[in-house]
Amino acid sequence: MSAFSLPADSPAAQGVDASGVHAFLDALEAHPEIEPHSLMIMRHGRLAASGWWAPYTPDRPHLLYSLSKSFTGTAAALAEAEGLLDFDAPVISYFPELAAEITDPRSRAMLVRHVASMASGHERETIDEVYALDKQEPVRGFLLLPPDRDPGTVFAYNQPATYTLAAIVQRVTGQPLTAYLRPRLLDPLGIGEVFWQRDRAGREIGYSGLHATTDAIARLGELYLRDGVWEGERLLPEGWVARATRPHIPTAGAMGDENRQDWDRGYGYQFWISRHGYRGDGAYGQFCLVLPEQDAVIAMTAATVRMQDVLNLVWQHLLPAFGPEPLPGRESADKALRERLAGLALAPAPGRPAPPDATEEWSAAEFRSSDGDGPALSAGLVPDADGWTLRLTEGEHRLDLRIGAEGWTVAEKPLPTAVSGGWTDPGTLALEVAFLETPHRLALTCSLADRTLTASWRTQPLASGRLTSLPGRNVFRTVRSASWFALASQSSSGVVQRSEKLRPPPSRKPRPKVCTRVPSASTVHSMSAASRPWYVVARISPIRR
Repeated sequence: MSAFSLPADSPAAQGVDASGVHAFLDALEAHPEIEPHSLMIMRHGRLAASGWWAPYTPDRPHLLYSLSKSFTGTAAALAEAEGLLDFDAPVISYFPELAAEITDPRSRAMLVRHVASMASGHERETIDEVYALDKQEPVRGFLLLPPDRDPGTVFAYNQPATYTLAAIVQRVTGQPLTAYLRPRLLDPLGIGEVFWQRDRAGREIGYSGLHATTDAIARLGELYLRDGVWEGERLLPEGWVARATRPHIPTAGAMGDENRQDWDRGYGYQFWISRHGYRGDGAYGQFCLVLPEQDAVIAMTAATVRMQDVLNLVWQHLLPAFGPEPLPGRESADKALRERLAGLALAPAPGRPAPPDATEEWSAAEFRSSDGDGPALSAGLVPDADGWTLRLTEGEHRLDLRIGAEGWTVAEKPLPTAVSGGWTDPGTLALEVAFLETPHRLALTCSLADRTLTASWRTQPLASGRLTSLPGRNVFRTVRSASWFALASQSSSGVVQRSEKLRPPPSRKPRPKVCTRVPSASTVHSMSAASRPWYVVARISPIRR
């Protein structure tokens, strides 16, 4: 939960036409390949509209995928302001232990600003190659991989570039990104709990893996819209927002897809330039849209591969809804929108909560998948006095899914899920499982006739298709005990095996006053080394996050 609420007002009072928001909601919900999870619209510094599609809720963190990068870039800006980091310094200067073996002149010429702007000189995604070169120290693998061209001359959306930027920040500050950002950014903005995937080097990976609420996305966007000033207090260095959100490298055609107009406008420092304004975004529809001309911020989470379609709908419906003046006499329209936003919900799958007959057969059956690389290998049903539970198993790991009545049945352990569906006929059980801290949903079908389990992702996790690679809050608490949702360790990219000893920060220059608030003890994420979990970096496929 956030420490304090954002100031709110009616849409009309902030010049937002409710009919435009309705049209946007209609278009989202009518699109067959867009599953919206949340929406927040800020206008003139006020929350004008917000809604969550049940079973998603306001206080639940959501995996942001590459929207994480914008938080990483912000951490780099703060470290620069404290004199710990220089955007014009060579990357190799922050890893002197690697200097002797990094001999390629382009690798040695790579500057911090090059990795911050995805302009390392590589012409492709290199994450698999990097881990093949060094599974234990990804930065070494990255620097050992010679750039194809001079740094600063070509764009490639390349995860190791942001990973290296995050590694530099964590090395010079001596802290994980979340701990470093907590008193400088997260607490001043009122952002509550966040968590970030780490690798076994002890690093928060930077390029992906941050889990935060939609409210946190909106607050970051609002801070950037206000040029780094929050409630009269400067949190970001003066001039940083302009530097971060102007194009440093052209991107036209670099993403390789047709009809990607909003990916062809250039890349800043961990921000994309859009046809309107700029944005941070992450795979499957995680967005922080900042629209300076409209004095607006739009924060969204979703599950879709049609991210350009989402932006097209924003430009088509929401942009015209932002008027220059308040709209009088719109109380009834605002009320109708407020009621609609409060009742948003994803349609549950149909089905009965119990089999109509053959109860003993169902309870004795074991269902097996023929796909050895699929999300689950086998399943069985466990009846009790309160109903039925589907138990998925993969080796020694298991996940129990409660089959409820109509609607979504939400469970928090072993990780947050919502289950809908049930028996669609005497021989078929069909369920939909939403993993509530991610954009991912799993479709499961058990056939009694042939004892088969069919499992398929609606949106497949980028780490892999196996359930054991799915990130979530409880993964981060239980991975050391090899629980069901521990991150996969058998990936082709390998596992980072050793813990990095973070170098103590160098003697600091006097730091500009960027934050004067003292965080509460309950929000300071500075666990001891003994109690701090460590995690596995799973294989990330080379598609845009």
